[in-house]
Amino acid sequence: MRVAVTGLGLIGGSAALALAGAGHDVIGHDPDPATRAAAAAHFAVTADPADLLDADVAVVAAPVRHLDAVAASLAGFRGLVTDVASVKADARRAFAALPRFVGGHPMAGKETAGFASAEPDLFRDRVWVLCLEADTDLGDWLLLARLWTAVGARVVPATAAAHDAAAARISHLEHLVAAALVHTAADPLSQALAAGSYRDGTRVAAAQTMLFTGMVEGNRAELLAALDAFGAQLDEARRAVDADRDRPEAAAGWFDRARAVRAAWPPAPGEPERVALTREALLDLGAAGGWVEAVESEVAIGRRPRVQSTS
Repeated sequence: MRVAVTGLGLIGGSAALALAGAGHDVIGHDPDPATRAAAAAHFAVTADPADLLDADVAVVAAPVRHLDAVAASLAGFRGLVTDVASVKADARRAFAALPRFVGGHPMAGKETAGFASAEPDLFRDRVWVLCLEADTDLGDWLLLARLWTAVGARVVPATAAAHDAAAARISHLEHLVAAALVHTAADPLSQALAAGSYRDGTRVAAAQTMLFTGMVEGNRAELLAALDAFGAQLDEARRAVDADRDRPEAAAGWFDRARAVRAAWPPAPGEPERVALTREALLDLGAAGGWVEAVESEVAIGRRPRVQSTS
């Protein structure tokens, strides 16, 4: 299959390397000449976006704020377009005029960026959300599901709205919290004492600002809702800490509930199951926390999280 990848940073570059390694005919584009030069050692590259228009699939790996411009550059493209942006409602709107589009989002970022950080195995055993809307062509969705599972990803079916609500809670909010932790502990002594907890809790504060601002601009409503929920938890924590003067179990109980949830993550996968190739069955799998790991001629092979015994 001929696959065009526009945007050869961490995610786009990794996708191009993975697809080329899987035997696909890859052509990449990036506006930066140095990036194109580095990528040219691994697959074909072009400086002209028009050279991408004869591909079967176009993978758009551009920041959210640039999606409209990329969509305009793909006017006349008759193949299947997908993207990797972290906000799916905006992507769906940006590419609405194109005849074939399926939104996607690999949950595989790093705090480093650029083609130099790209790696062909970045998506192995990582979640790749593929949006499945009421008007999504199922054949197009399955084509992409086969493409990404073939490079090792776990494909999770979800609507754009469901994705954006979940992404606000498990990704976008974390960037805000990480930055808030850094601001809270910016004094010299705190920085000198900081160790593992600080490192792990603030890792994504080192990400590119463009990535963060794209999350805010593109997913504002869901991020505000997640901030409200997080604020409510902090309020509960404050009350528990204050009550700890007289009831030591208050703060411990609040923390223990979180510890139990965190200890169960990531959930152990259940046994493989055959999933009907229908929108309803696939979305049910995704809503249950499951994923597709292969697509056969008549069914998908999926797994759901293993249900833990409460006995």
